[in-house]
Amino acid sequence: MTDTESASLSAQDTRLATRAGIFLYSLIAYAAGMAAIAWLVASLAGLVPLGTAPLELHSTAGALALNTILVLLFGLQHSVMARRHFKAWWTRVVPPPAERSTYVLASALALGLVIWLWQPLDAMIWSVSDPTARSVLWGLFAFGWLYLVAATYVTNHYDLFGLRQAWLHLRGREYTPVPFVRKWMYRYSRHPMMLGILIGIWATPEMSAGHLALALGLSGYIAIGVTLEERELAGHFGEPYRRYRREVGALLPRVRA
Repeated sequence: MTDTESASLSAQDTRLATRAGIFLYSLIAYAAGMAAIAWLVASLAGLVPLGTAPLELHSTAGALALNTILVLLFGLQHSVMARRHFKAWWTRVVPPPAERSTYVLASALALGLVIWLWQPLDAMIWSVSDPTARSVLWGLFAFGWLYLVAATYVTNHYDLFGLRQAWLHLRGREYTPVPFVRKWMYRYSRHPMMLGILIGIWATPEMSAGHLALALGLSGYIAIGVTLEERELAGHFGEPYRRYRREVGALLPRVRA
């Protein structure tokens, strides 16, 4: 084997190792993202505590201030890293096939920080005692989170969480963006994932002040995030998306006379 052939094989091995490393990184990021979502759902269901960090803020104002900062950090991370201008700059720092996985990992860490550092506010806003009403609310809670998961598969679950990009890169194939779809729940709602989250965070038979603060904070983030995303999607897809926006409601189906 000549030195040239040896160098070529070594370069191929290096590229393959790099691709495998990116794919492994995407798997880790995906696992972290799923774990953070599961942690949030379990916390809101009361299966694990919401806020477990050993902080002792003895005033309601201090607790509210910290909770507000946590939601703002979460919202900024989600909104800034999702914008095209940031991605264009960011992919000069991280490999493009790892960009989405890095976003997912950062989102998981931001959400985990919210859940870990969240300051409980024990005052009870409402508590439903009727067994039927409780069952209905828990049913809505489960429906919301399952609806969110289902909506990710209608587009492309694995692209959304960065696995598809890394897998195509591992196989040496060029990435192709997922096309705009208008099927299943996307025929009636432009943002069914956000709708699922809203149902999941508000449908509960036991609404403490701490849960309410988190629900309000995440609802505010969703309102801002949807506005920014709509603007970007309209710029990217043009008239087809603007027509879609006129015909289909953001969260709920439009009521036509």
